[in-house]
Amino acid sequence: MSNDHSALVAKVWNYAHVLRDQGISYGDYVEQITYLLFLKMDAERVALLGEGSTVPEKWRWGALASKDGDELEVHYRRTLEALALEKGIIGTIFRKAQNKLADPAKLKRVVSLINDQDWLAIGVDVKGSIYEGLLERNAAEVKSGAGQYFTPRPVIQAMVEVMRPKIGQTICDPACGTGGFLLAAYEYMKGQSQDRDLQRKLREATLTGVDIVDEVVRLSAMNLYLHGIGNGESPVTQGDALAAKPSASFDMVLTNPPFGKKSSYKVVGEDGSVATEREIYEREDFKYSTSNKQLNFLQHIMSILKQDGKAAVVLPDNVLFEAGNAGEGLRRRLLDACDFHTLLRLPTGIFYKPGVKANVLFFDRKPAATEPWTKELWIYDLRTNKHFTLVQTPLTRADLDDFVSCYSTGNRAQRQESERFKRFGYEELVNRDKLNMDIFWLKDDSLENLDNLPAPDVIAAEIVENLAAALEQFRAVAGELEATPESC
Repeated sequence: MSNDHSALVAKVWNYAHVLRDQGISYGDYVEQITYLLFLKMDAERVALLGEGSTVPEKWRWGALASKDGDELEVHYRRTLEALALEKGIIGTIFRKAQNKLADPAKLKRVVSLINDQDWLAIGVDVKGSIYEGLLERNAAEVKSGAGQYFTPRPVIQAMVEVMRPKIGQTICDPACGTGGFLLAAYEYMKGQSQDRDLQRKLREATLTGVDIVDEVVRLSAMNLYLHGIGNGESPVTQGDALAAKPSASFDMVLTNPPFGKKSSYKVVGEDGSVATEREIYEREDFKYSTSNKQLNFLQHIMSILKQDGKAAVVLPDNVLFEAGNAGEGLRRRLLDACDFHTLLRLPTGIFYKPGVKANVLFFDRKPAATEPWTKELWIYDLRTNKHFTLVQTPLTRADLDDFVSCYSTGNRAQRQESERFKRFGYEELVNRDKLNMDIFWLKDDSLENLDNLPAPDVIAAEIVENLAAALEQFRAVAGELEATPESC
């Protein structure tokens, strides 16, 4: 994180000490802080930037900050209840909001601490930075892991730069989290034209987001609102993006779907027994039925792209090698029905959970054709002999400069192979065993030089990831054997 991010997160994290004695849980704390910060920053937008507010005047920050004691607690509770009933983006932000700060003295202290800072003066993605930074701090303090895999800002920036979204295009993130991709796309496009109609179109009819988690939908809606995006309606909605094919399609998809691999839920029987059922999405537009979330999101993204639409998607390694009908079939479909032209292999150590191995897949949807659309796949290896951590050696945007240059956005025909950037033809890919695209060619120095080994926790996490991948491969093979009739 930058110094601005770090200072901001440290300030908000210190507020936790106000609440811990009261037994406020970590999740409730983050929730209450975001409500209060939003109301304060909305007031700053009006006072400092001269922009309008869609928060009814009775429930704005000034009315809250001027009160003390029981009157403050009652007004805060009524504010949350009233705003939760509002239509549009305000209703999305305060959906199911409840006051968890019952002690008026502690509530007043938190309100005063927030009131003393001009938050909009800090030039960062405030809501996303707070939430992601607090997750990181909490993981470090309780040693439990953050449980989320937010896309590092430098990766988002590089993805948007090579995708080059343009005003007039529609952009969707079906797993939007705190809105990092949508905001980065907006920031990239907003300087493209001074035409008022185009700027209005950019703010009101360009960005769409979905997420299944209420808390991050709230943060995403706050982020977008505070950047002036939306026309009173919320560009992001809470829901399961995979549940059904939406009626709309989009020019571009930028996303990092959740890394949880399998979809399942618990079922309690009449006798009290508990069984686990696998959740498989049955959609007419899905070619393959699978409980693998990443493969389902990949099918969903293919489905919501317009013809010639473009996608950049962060997905874990298992998508590149998972055996079975769905895994191998979807990789073949990527090559045949889409122009799957670029794969960026991301380094480990850049996500909150150590050992996570992920990639960015860049592909364009194409119309039906008799010949495969993918002629060549270019793979950039940013993983081998690259060692990053969240604190000591964080990934920076400069670390992706060579990839952005090699991508040759203006004319991919001008691409040149280099040490880390290699071309693989269609025939070479489809002839690989089970169409495995988990491809590396660089020599791993850590195998010969112990000084180049990653940190022990990263090594341990990678071992766990590899064992889980191996077990999944065995399950797929076992499933295929069970499905194959015995020969006489």
